[in-house]
Amino acid sequence: MIIIMKPGSTEADIDDVCRRVADFGFRTHLSRGEVRTIIGVVGDDRAKEQLLALQALDAVEGVVRILQPFKLASREAHPESTQFKIGDVPVGGRQIVVMAGPCAVESRPQLLAVAEAVKEGGAHILRGGAFKPRTSPYAFQGLEEEGLALLSEASRKTGLPVVTEVMEPDKVEVVAEHADVLQIGARNVQNFSLLKRVAECGKPVLLKRGMSTSIQEWLLSAEYVLAGGNPNVILCERGIRTFETATRYTLDLNAIPVVKKLSHLPVFVDPSHGTGHWEYVAAMARAGLAAGADGLIIEVHNKPEEALSDGPQSLKPDRFAALMRELRPLAEVLGRSL
Repeated sequence: MIIIMKPGSTEADIDDVCRRVADFGFRTHLSRGEVRTIIGVVGDDRAKEQLLALQALDAVEGVVRILQPFKLASREAHPESTQFKIGDVPVGGRQIVVMAGPCAVESRPQLLAVAEAVKEGGAHILRGGAFKPRTSPYAFQGLEEEGLALLSEASRKTGLPVVTEVMEPDKVEVVAEHADVLQIGARNVQNFSLLKRVAECGKPVLLKRGMSTSIQEWLLSAEYVLAGGNPNVILCERGIRTFETATRYTLDLNAIPVVKKLSHLPVFVDPSHGTGHWEYVAAMARAGLAAGADGLIIEVHNKPEEALSDGPQSLKPDRFAALMRELRPLAEVLGRSL
């Protein structure tokens, strides 16, 4: 349920309502708009009838049931789009944010070369996998903690914040020491123990959609992070599994406006995983922005023909720079910046 405060309600009024809600055994999440404050209430649905009595308070405009199963992620609870910063990079606002880098951290020379290239090309955040979940147990699994240290070094040298994947609850602390954003990969989108743990770490979370995950399931996964006290969640569409085999997955651009209608959370698009072929990445990146995406995550490798992971879908640095040049006027047409 949500409690809508009347315009002009004071901090004392809001605190009084939150105290009463806590006395009923519920948790509260505040959403402060320009005109009014909305208090999201989370707890046992069976006991929410007693909250309706709070409508009698002078400062309360109304108490409304949230119809969606994802309470905190819904626009009902948080009408204004969520915005926050990753370092100095604003997310969810007018600026379109680009995360770029190699699928996997393979070596120091490789990572530093790519990091410098994507920085020069205009990327805002460096991506790179230190822990690599692979379909085959024989494929390259990443450099793990050595890779995290290399990401930290690349971040210091370029000034770019870092996003990298965490796969296990007991690795959250060490990954959070090196990363500015923790990525939950498609295979872990419903790993609820991991979602609860990243909610506690205090770092923004990039939540990729699973290859067979519905939009409702995806938003409920985000709900785990929000309910755990972490409001800074980015949803990332990266393609779903369909009957089509011409591309690696089917990039579901329908999901962008759908999620924008249902939720206040920023939405990114991953055209690299969504297509699996570098020659389609630019077209799908443009399409993603046109559909309303708040950002992109793009794989870049200095020698994709030698890449240990996802070489066929990785752009070379010059192609990445060319794509960024193409996207800037498109962003302006859309009333945004890059």
